[in-house]
Amino acid sequence: MPATGQAAAVRAGEVSAVELLDSHLDRIAGVNPQVNAVTQLLAERAREAAARTDRARAAGEALGPLAGVPFTVKETTAIEGVATTYGTPRFRDLVAPADAPPVARLRAAGAVPIGHSNLPTLVLAGMHTRSELYGDTVNPWDPGRTPGGTSGGDAVAVATGMAALGLGNDSGGSVRIPAQFCGVAALKPSTGRFPADHRVLGPDDPGPASQFLVTDGPLARTVGDLRLAYEVLAGADPRDPRAVPVPAYGPPLPGPVTVALVADPGGHGVHPAVRGALRTAAEALRDAGYDVREVADVPRLDEALEVYGRITVTEFAPTWPVVRTLLGEGGDRYIAMAMERTPPADAAEFMKLTGAWLGIRRSWAEFLDDYPLVLGPVFGEPPVEPGLESRDAAGRDRVASGMRLCTATSFVGVPAVAVPTGVVDGLPCGVQLVGRAFREDLCLDAAQAIEDRLGVLTPLDPRPAGRDGVRGENG
Repeated sequence: MPATGQAAAVRAGEVSAVELLDSHLDRIAGVNPQVNAVTQLLAERAREAAARTDRARAAGEALGPLAGVPFTVKETTAIEGVATTYGTPRFRDLVAPADAPPVARLRAAGAVPIGHSNLPTLVLAGMHTRSELYGDTVNPWDPGRTPGGTSGGDAVAVATGMAALGLGNDSGGSVRIPAQFCGVAALKPSTGRFPADHRVLGPDDPGPASQFLVTDGPLARTVGDLRLAYEVLAGADPRDPRAVPVPAYGPPLPGPVTVALVADPGGHGVHPAVRGALRTAAEALRDAGYDVREVADVPRLDEALEVYGRITVTEFAPTWPVVRTLLGEGGDRYIAMAMERTPPADAAEFMKLTGAWLGIRRSWAEFLDDYPLVLGPVFGEPPVEPGLESRDAAGRDRVASGMRLCTATSFVGVPAVAVPTGVVDGLPCGVQLVGRAFREDLCLDAAQAIEDRLGVLTPLDPRPAGRDGVRGENG
């Protein structure tokens, strides 16, 4: 049952919030030992919250739009009274004094945090979801493929029915890539759409790259569930001056909405299965009345990737000698290779880079003025093997190329929705819809049109590896 259906059933009294919570706890008990997605299970806290929901309904009180719906929260994001570990043993006692803004908003809407979820250590150890504190998370479609990251724990929890929603974050594909690899949907909002608090230790905020590139975003099994979470999470908040009071829905566009199909961003190549997913999605959109036109490329892609890399490395370099000690054996390889390839900028260079950042955003705004939506790949190939990006320079380059459209759209700050399109060779495929700033509604509408025609892939039972390590026939 999707989150929308679960909440409706609780509000109608067809199922109690405690019964709903217990069914998810039973699912976690049966499935999580196989996939290791949920890290800190909050069973008693969640049951108390569900009981409060049931008492409120019995008293005739109005329940929120997400009444009783269980959700997971990435280990980067604070839940009051629970450690925010970032997957490193050094932070296992870093107990949060308050909910992060998106957790507070979901809770206020009636949703119930059921547990934290796994991630790559400090979100820096790579794309594969493996943390020093909790170990590897397994892709439920195929244990020999990564679930993606860095919000891989949430994607797996949602895909296997252990939670109805996941709360991750994305600075270059971290909700969209695991969504594609696990067969679920995800929303990366515009920069400034959702309030957040990404401070790690103490009262000091991070630098400009971390401030403007990282956005919290939901994962769900259906686009309708993403939409409901979006409506709850959007809006200004005094805890985050970056969040702006832009309406959640913009004015309708005249005539058929024009969609730019960009099959191979930057011309660096995509896998045939990804091209097939894009063709399938394009036909679904045309059937829904969209004007889909294939175009050569998005604006200034390679330049955006270069500037993104220089700015993030420059901001990160001063703390790297300390940070790398928190990553565990081999956990520093992904970032170390990036820093070897992309040296930090000096002050004068950094100022020029910030100007280039604005110029690239302007080019994208002009492009999106002509094409309100872009249809493109989430990742340039099907799910890859765990740890490819940290194996060697060639593996890292392959993964960086695969996620290039995600990286560029995070850099530009525009919204995107990842949506499944089907299964090829036993693995899920998907696409993303990229939109104008603060027009998440257009992305969600187009993703809904695709889902309506192509269906939903999850929940599923985890599939065991065969004797030779490839996908089994069960599940």
